[in-house]
Formats: sequence, C-alpha cells, structure tokens
Amino acid sequence: MKIIIADDHAVVRVGLKDIVRRITEVDLIEESDNGLDALEKIKKENFDLAILDLSMPKLSGLEILNSVKNIKLNTKFLILSIHPQAQYAIRALKAGASGYLSKDSVYDELIKAINKILNGGKYISADLAEKVI
Repeated sequence: MKIIIADDHAVVRVGLKDIVRRITEVDLIEESDNGLDALEKIKKENFDLAILDLSMPKLSGLEILNSVKNIKLNTKFLILSIHPQAQYAIRALKAGASGYLSKDSVYDELIKAINKILNGGKYISADLAEKVI
C-alpha cells in the first residue's frame, strides 16, 4: 500500500500518518506541504490513496483532481478539509474524488472513509448524504 498525504500543516500530516499506519499495511507514506509538490509525486508514483487538503499553497486539492482527471491513475482520492462538506463535497466528487470529509470529523469516521475508499467505494458523511438524497 502506497499513500500520499498532502496538507500544508505538519501536525495534520503527522496525525494522518499515525491513523493510516494503524488501519492498513503501508509500504510507503509520502508527504507534501503544497499542492504542486503533491501533484508531481502523484504523477511519478503509483499511489493507492491520496489524502488531500482542499486549501493548500500553489495548488488546491480540486486543482490537483482536475489536473489528473485525464491521466490514467489507479490512485483514489480523499479530500479532507476545514471547508463544510455541503459547500465542496459534490464538486470534489465530480472532479474525481472518492470521498470528502471535513477535518472536524471524528476519528472513527475517518477510518471508515479510508477503508471504504480503499475497498473501491465512495464516501461522504451521513449528514451530507441525507441532504443529497
């Protein structure tokens, strides 16, 4: 399993690495503190999962999704953001994300989202799913 975590806050990256290591066998966890660096790494390496912040320096998570849209990748994308799901989740999913969570989500929901995405599913919180349906 190869995962990249892209967030401009080091403490978030460290916390996500710890969570990911607890729930799956990981061979490689790359980090990026800006969107441009993340995009370059995603293009070079065959990641199973990319966890992207929506708002990052140089390129946003949505800009990364739009940049890789026409490239054949096996990478699944989870957007993790401080921005409310109702405002951005649908746009992220339409751009190619497999899931969207706000950073105030509880630990269990993050684990559930990662597992569902790694198993080929899509994930949005139950709160948003009720509004969309």
